[in-house]
Amino acid sequence: MNKNSLRGESMLLVAAFIWGIAFIAQRVGGNMIGSFTFNAVRMLIGGFTLLPCIYLLRNKTTIDNKPDVTKKQWLNKNKQLYIGGILCGIILFFASNLQQIGLSYTTASKAGFLTALYIIIVPIIGIFFKKYPSITLWISIFFALCGIYLLCITDGFNISTGDTLVILSAFAFSIHILAIDYFSSYVDGVKMSCIQFFVCGFFSSIAMFLFETPVLSSILQAWMPLLYTGVLSCGIAYTFQILGQKNVIPSIASLIMSLEAVFCALGGWILLGETLSFKELVGCLLVFSAIILAQIPSSARVKTDTIV
Repeated sequence: MNKNSLRGESMLLVAAFIWGIAFIAQRVGGNMIGSFTFNAVRMLIGGFTLLPCIYLLRNKTTIDNKPDVTKKQWLNKNKQLYIGGILCGIILFFASNLQQIGLSYTTASKAGFLTALYIIIVPIIGIFFKKYPSITLWISIFFALCGIYLLCITDGFNISTGDTLVILSAFAFSIHILAIDYFSSYVDGVKMSCIQFFVCGFFSSIAMFLFETPVLSSILQAWMPLLYTGVLSCGIAYTFQILGQKNVIPSIASLIMSLEAVFCALGGWILLGETLSFKELVGCLLVFSAIILAQIPSSARVKTDTIV
């Protein structure tokens, strides 16, 4: 293993750890302030955090800096950037708020594993685009469904409101991943992410004033989870993902990033005292096994952009 690969894998591991603990911060923050308020503030923090990253990571060879670039090329490039950023921000608004509201009714440990289902949901969506899953992926889907059943279904075949919302957020994050995958081929990923954070923060702010009563003292009281999820989860972890994936093959990168579910479960146990029954532990194991198995078939995968 060369130094670049080792550095890249280390960055991805740190990102997965940050994202895993972010579920804990979201759970704690959600108990202090409303879900829309929490997301509005942390997304705006994330956007401002990425501004210096954009400056430091600027590439002098991009189309924006070429001396012979035409005005039309420049306009087309920026048009795609803003369309992609706005669209991804709107999708992220639904995904992040479904997740945040769901966390109010379920544990961070379960939410971490359920959210990670996006790795399986993305290829399922691909069926509608005539990209058919392999046998291994179908086995992964079966394991995932069994895991969800053990994790979420209680006596009488009932599933909690929180678990339902988190599963819906996993579907929304899957659509978000596909949108990122499409637009990132044409625009700067970090710039687009910055725009999406501001867009998501804007719409979350509207929802905040419509459905909640934000109190400044409560927001200030939640400063630690807000800064963690804004600066570390949105800003630093996303940038680590961008840099880390440059030197790590996609299949390995995906496996490392999926460890966020494990870090979340460990964090929930250590920091929040959350406990899982034997049935739920088996469910977590099945879901995580499905996530790992889904990445084995080939080194080509759908590019992921995980934000919690």
